[in-house]
Amino acid sequence: MKNSVRIFWKLVLWGAGILLLIFLLINFGVFGKLPSLAQLENPTIMQASEVYASDGTLMGKFYREKGNRSSVKYRDISPHVIDALVATEDERFYSHSGIDGKSVMRAVFTGGLQGGGSTITQQLAKNLLEQGSKNIVRRVIEKVKEWIIAVKLERNFTKEEILTLYLNTVPFGDNTYGIRNASLTFFQKEPDRLTVDEAAILVGMLKGNTLYNPRRNPKEARDRRNTVMDQMVKNGKLSSIEATKLKAIPIDMGSYKKMDETTGLAPYFRDILRDDLKKWCKEHKNPATGEPYDLFEDGLRIYTTINPRMQLYAEEAVAKQMPALQKVLNMQASVKTGKVWKEHENILNTAMKNSDRWKNGKDDDMSDEELKASFNKKVPMKVFAWNSTRQKDTVMSPMDSIRYCRQMLQTSFMVMDPVTGEVKAWVGGIDFKTYKYDHVNINTKRQVGSTIKPLLYCDAIEEIGFTPETPCENSAQNFPGYGMVPAKGICKGGTVTMANALAYSMNCASAYIMKQVTPKRFVEFLKNVNIQTKVDPYPSIALGSCDLSMFEMMWAYSMFPNRGFSTKPIYITRIEDKNGNVLESFQTSVKQVISENGAYTMCRMMQGTVDVGTAAGLRARLGAAEMGGKTGTTNDNSDAWFMGYVPQLVAGTWVGCDDRFIRLEGALGYGGAASKPIWEYFFQKVYADKTLAIDRQAKFIQPESVRDGLMMSYQNFDPTPPPGAEGDDQGNGNANEYLRLDTSNVHVPVDSRLDPDEQKVLQEAKGQNKKNNQQKPVAAPPEEEKKKEGFFKRLFGGKKNKDNDY
Repeated sequence: MKNSVRIFWKLVLWGAGILLLIFLLINFGVFGKLPSLAQLENPTIMQASEVYASDGTLMGKFYREKGNRSSVKYRDISPHVIDALVATEDERFYSHSGIDGKSVMRAVFTGGLQGGGSTITQQLAKNLLEQGSKNIVRRVIEKVKEWIIAVKLERNFTKEEILTLYLNTVPFGDNTYGIRNASLTFFQKEPDRLTVDEAAILVGMLKGNTLYNPRRNPKEARDRRNTVMDQMVKNGKLSSIEATKLKAIPIDMGSYKKMDETTGLAPYFRDILRDDLKKWCKEHKNPATGEPYDLFEDGLRIYTTINPRMQLYAEEAVAKQMPALQKVLNMQASVKTGKVWKEHENILNTAMKNSDRWKNGKDDDMSDEELKASFNKKVPMKVFAWNSTRQKDTVMSPMDSIRYCRQMLQTSFMVMDPVTGEVKAWVGGIDFKTYKYDHVNINTKRQVGSTIKPLLYCDAIEEIGFTPETPCENSAQNFPGYGMVPAKGICKGGTVTMANALAYSMNCASAYIMKQVTPKRFVEFLKNVNIQTKVDPYPSIALGSCDLSMFEMMWAYSMFPNRGFSTKPIYITRIEDKNGNVLESFQTSVKQVISENGAYTMCRMMQGTVDVGTAAGLRARLGAAEMGGKTGTTNDNSDAWFMGYVPQLVAGTWVGCDDRFIRLEGALGYGGAASKPIWEYFFQKVYADKTLAIDRQAKFIQPESVRDGLMMSYQNFDPTPPPGAEGDDQGNGNANEYLRLDTSNVHVPVDSRLDPDEQKVLQEAKGQNKKNNQQKPVAAPPEEEKKKEGFFKRLFGGKKNKDNDY
């Protein structure tokens, strides 16, 4: 053998031996530990946790910047995606065993000009190993690792499993990871419904997820899409005729919508849910790692009780009423002239100094005087507005923008099943993107006004034997050490039945009932019905002077339609890991707090409010067989409430400004005019939606021990609220059209104390309503009038007085 030949074979053998040694060393982890088969099957790549509604609708996700991944199974991926991927990235995918020798040699001899040598399996290995060094030596070692992992993948997984793993981990444009996220982001559809051209667009992005992003570079994306379809034609996955037709279609980005914390269903709810889940994760360990679960990386699946249709109706109800109320508030002289801020400049100054503009100015070494001056200079900006985009471009000074934002009326609206406690809808404000503060959760408390009265009256029924017919003094009461309650206002004297006092929200009679119950006993009752806030035993709580949360009020009110059982609102049904294993299920917490008789009596008595009282006509307009409710208005209209229920649902709504000195003046600020229309519109939609199975004819269950036809006495009179009254709110309003307030049912007493400007605003609103409103309130059915007349006859002997009243 010639010496040159001998040297050649020595080099070949030594080279092969060294290469084999390198492979062995890498395989045994000398250059870094390789993942096991179990780890390859369940990669530890960051995966977003997903939140689902009660019907399985994806509501939103929790993830870090590079963790927005969602896994799907092979059967849930469109065949067009598979065909496009294989035709473009790895034509011989189904014939090689992880490494394609032809592609490797082509890449070596052409320098990569005719395509790289990596197969889909190698690209998957690269993603799983999170490699991509720019150092040549390190990259060679990484490449060997990828070959080893690719071979292991091919030996232990099917081709379908490899394709699924790849599509679930690969990055697409706009920081989206995985085929499902890409499909939802760019086309608002699940990946099994992607068409040929849509699949080609997504697969085309894999070559360069910025360069071929159809949102950023539509021309380049279209050219790349057409190239992918050419490859599909070449590989027999698409006919040339069909490809020609599809190439002519422009890329439509009208459905593009990237999901973030401000988008998706119920953003206020998801924000509260995130805090609860972070706490849960700290208390539960992931058995795979031994560490607490990471909400943003471990791919948890959280199933909630939110009903998507009810949630949309709730948000729609808010959007129907709030713009109209905001127009009324903006028309008030005190707001238009800025007089409302007199003596409250400290709030504006605090907001100014807490703003990013102020902090950035301080970082630039600007003095306080220079910064204050800059806050009074007009500049272009975007602010919240009641339109389709919830924002508008305008020019105003930063200080004016602070006033503008703080003068926005806020709201809360919550709906739950009184029996199961499942929260069906949660609206914490008018726009989560601009106003993050949630007004539903248990930590947000506002003065509740007259919505406290049903709890007081229920205590009187349960503890001291009152009935709806019990006569109550309609006069101010003296509480030793505290003075008179109400402290100011007009009490007409005489006596009224307890049913009458509740229907018309009469403060003086409520003070009398508190005198009989005693503040100390009532506070104990509130605690027993699951009011979590510590309430001090002041006599004024009979008028709702205490601050409570919407969450607590819903919890307490559930006892009325639920036969005396108080049900804690729940909004999570179960939590699963990324593989579908149930980690925890959540059960309803129920406690009997009042008797079944007391609950039913309150249901019947609270129907007076929605029939003839401060929310008169509500039940008739909705056509509900039975319903209970209570309006609430606090001092100077700072808070407007409406709490109501039917046998299958409890719902509550509140309206007010975060700064309590900014408020709707006059009758339109009462709970019956400001808040009740939100409740009413929601139930109109719910009753009309037969898929929800909320029955108009459902009735409260009557205990056997309660006699038929509970006598409810409602005198036909016109109580006038004293100035600054806490709770004497009357009338009702409804927003039937966007940006237009229906005031046809707003009751304004004859001797109203509205000033001339307010009277003018109200009359103009009434005139506009008469001109435009097509949806008129439905009068109470004749049989209801006969029934009410029968009550009066039985109570007063059937004789009419000179005022034509029984």
